[in-house]
Amino acid sequence: MALSDDVESMVTDPDLVSKRRGQIVDAAVRLFSKQGYARTSVQQISKEAGVSTGLIYQYFGDKDDILFLALKLVLDTYERDIPPQFIGLDHPLEKLGAALRAYCVVVDNLRSATVLAYRATRSLPVRRRVIIENAETRTNQLFKDVLAECIGQGLLKVPNIELLTYQYVHFSHAWALKHWAFNDKYDLESYIHEGGRLLIEPFLTEQGRKDWERLAII
Repeated sequence: MALSDDVESMVTDPDLVSKRRGQIVDAAVRLFSKQGYARTSVQQISKEAGVSTGLIYQYFGDKDDILFLALKLVLDTYERDIPPQFIGLDHPLEKLGAALRAYCVVVDNLRSATVLAYRATRSLPVRRRVIIENAETRTNQLFKDVLAECIGQGLLKVPNIELLTYQYVHFSHAWALKHWAFNDKYDLESYIHEGGRLLIEPFLTEQGRKDWERLAII
């Protein structure tokens, strides 16, 4: 986890701050997801993380700081991990398939934190909620941009790009939110494949379908 300018720390070594905050946030996510944000105390987080309560206050001002960084972790990971998947890809449909795959993989790696984001964002103060919402908007723009590229090249015909963008986001998040319903029917790879069938194939133009089948993207 990167050092956040929005959360002050008494410790100034960036590497140590990143390591300790990651350890504490991982523990907090487990507890927040299991018993809820309001019912989780800093003392419980310290026990789960295997550190003293005093040490937590060297890296965070309060429990709200921990929640904020837990939610920010998810969105920072999207922004960091999705764009590199486009490297070396020239065809817009390849980029779209790569974006869907990358988003689902990140969600799979951060299932508890993704669920937490849905449950607990409203617990943040307004200023911090806006930061989280802006980060989510930037992530969603990754889908929107590549969809626009596909449309511009005559590969997709989409009646409402804004709504379809959010369908991609919701589909990816559903792997975490509804994992209890999906995990005995799909593995991650087959889930991503179904995403292509639901969210890409119905909107392909004649040329788009030819390219999609030729490239065998998902």
